[in-house]
Amino acid sequence: MQYPLQSTYNNTLPDYAIIATDLLRVFGQRAAVNHLNLEVKRGEFYGFLGPNGAGKSTTIKMMVGLLRPTAGSVLVGGIDVWKDPLQARALMGVLPEYLNLYERLTGKEFLIFAGHMYGLPGNVIRQRSEELLHILTLVDDADKLIVDYSVGMRKKIALAAALIHSPQVLFLDEPFEGIDPISSRTMRDIMRGLTQHGTTIFFSSHIMEVVERLCTRVGIINQGVLVAEGTLQELRERASGEDATLEDIFLNVVGVHEESHNLSWLETE
Repeated sequence: MQYPLQSTYNNTLPDYAIIATDLLRVFGQRAAVNHLNLEVKRGEFYGFLGPNGAGKSTTIKMMVGLLRPTAGSVLVGGIDVWKDPLQARALMGVLPEYLNLYERLTGKEFLIFAGHMYGLPGNVIRQRSEELLHILTLVDDADKLIVDYSVGMRKKIALAAALIHSPQVLFLDEPFEGIDPISSRTMRDIMRGLTQHGTTIFFSSHIMEVVERLCTRVGIINQGVLVAEGTLQELRERASGEDATLEDIFLNVVGVHEESHNLSWLETE
């Protein structure tokens, strides 16, 4: 499998692809993200974990320019996302948790539309669309309307649109939800290939084994605060468990203790 959509990073660009500084987002009286600071090096596969409602999606929305922070700043590729949004967005690809696709377009038309939105020449759009449809096994469905796509097919066409301009930084929010094992394997292979060619991936997921298998470094957020960060080995050392899985570490960090979850009416007398 080829990975022609390589990052355009070069040595003159910053060492850090993403820098979030004192990031705050308040809804009413509640801080969904509470003065969060993190740095992601270029070419890194960064896993972003947290319980439901911890602030993961809110953080990603602020990083990609979809939700204005109450305070703080985000740099992507050295560009301030909120001071120069167009230039910053040109550097990134985004696969959100909840997809808003143009359902009355075919898959091929949607990729052509995405390519034009990023200002790519027509011949480049055609070449990359064909490559992406082939790699993501969507060739046979390229002329079908997206409204008729399954959840997995929608995820794949949305990923293709996020990759068509060869972004330097790729933001993925729950990309494997609703994906069948074959498509999941294909997407994982593509992601590995992208990072090998210099693309930075910021990846949020509840599927621990996928994060454990793919990510070079992991951050754990809880109640809007980054409570742990490091490589899997570093997190294991802090948890004092060489054999600890990422799930074990996660549950320990967010303060979830093992307890019985049996239903009382199923207990035998």
